[in-house]
Amino acid sequence: MKDLFDLLLGKDNPIGRHKDRAHGYFTFPKLEGELSSQMYFNQKKVIMWSLNDYLGLANHHEVRQIDADITAKFGLAYPMGSRMMSGNTEFHEQLERDLSAFVYKEDTLLLNFGYQGMLSIIDSLCSRHDIIIYDAESHACIIDGLRLHTGHRFVFKHNDIADLEKQLHRAKKLLETRKEGGVLVITEGVFGMAGDQGKLKEIVKLKEKFPFRLLVDDAHGFGTLGIKGAGTGEEQGVQKEIDLYFSTFVKSMASLGAFVSGDKGIIDFLRYTLRSQIFAKSLPISFVIGNIKRLELIKLNPQLKDKLWHNARQLQEGLRTRGFDLGVTNSVITPVYMKGGIAEATAMLKDLRENYGVFCSVVVYPVIPKDTIIYRLIPTANHTETDILATLDAFTKVKVQLDAGRYKQVDIPNMAETI
Repeated sequence: MKDLFDLLLGKDNPIGRHKDRAHGYFTFPKLEGELSSQMYFNQKKVIMWSLNDYLGLANHHEVRQIDADITAKFGLAYPMGSRMMSGNTEFHEQLERDLSAFVYKEDTLLLNFGYQGMLSIIDSLCSRHDIIIYDAESHACIIDGLRLHTGHRFVFKHNDIADLEKQLHRAKKLLETRKEGGVLVITEGVFGMAGDQGKLKEIVKLKEKFPFRLLVDDAHGFGTLGIKGAGTGEEQGVQKEIDLYFSTFVKSMASLGAFVSGDKGIIDFLRYTLRSQIFAKSLPISFVIGNIKRLELIKLNPQLKDKLWHNARQLQEGLRTRGFDLGVTNSVITPVYMKGGIAEATAMLKDLRENYGVFCSVVVYPVIPKDTIIYRLIPTANHTETDILATLDAFTKVKVQLDAGRYKQVDIPNMAETI
């Protein structure tokens, strides 16, 4: 018998193999200072493009005040126990009511964490008799939830409605043979890497042909899309046709927790079957009341979303004018596609951070195909025109270096040793 840990440590982890050089700089970086459009990294001030604080609520003075007041009054422990047994309060139920009204649904269930919640939702909804059909570029929390599913699961090509219809035909044929089970379709409102919206309107249209239920993960759409910020479904005019609407508080709300909304019957079912909530401590009241305040600010201050989109358009139009490829994004998420390998990506990223004061995230193989680099920029309502212009100038200059091949042979030292 072999030692389990020896077997694990002997594997060639495609990401972890670079940890000796990357840790503390390219991976697990330490950001300091207040959460804002400018922070400190490696003891230098940088323009920050890696925070999902879309509406700039993290350091909003009213948010900071309510967080401080509620924590001082209740601490972080209250209430103790799970919601079902001893952790329920009027404030939890108020937030659920407020969210239901905001996203046009009958009822809502609060969740402690988005990732954990999505896994448990999928597990609760589908038995071995049911079929799940999901978008190929679904978030990891959806993919991991599918791993719990003991029945059939079919994948459709990303945002390819014709392929989704093909998979629905497959599911229908299989279920007619079995004579039991149903179909759940899962997609996202906004895909976090490419920034493109899920084709919710077209998916909903397929309900005229097939009897399926639709679960939408709208972590990036909630607060950023729609007339009032109710998300991608509102933006596309099909929010009421989404059977289960899921989102988190960690992005536009700059907080902790998540929620799922839908018809009262199915939400009540989840309330009594969602293992990640039944067997976990209730969301602390400091976050609950803080989230009530954040939702109120979103409703009363539409200029926050307007400012976010003003900044996003200025950044995206500026990049496109300078010849950068932003792919198919139609959200505020701004991916910048370039050609090159991991050596070029890390050398360029180091140049951006150290010499131009621009901090953003980079994605390379094996997450995406070889010889492709994606720099992912997240605009917020806090960014200034100066931030945007400085970033456009920096990207223009480093692209000249990349195209000239000057990053190809650069040796990247162990940056953690220089901090």
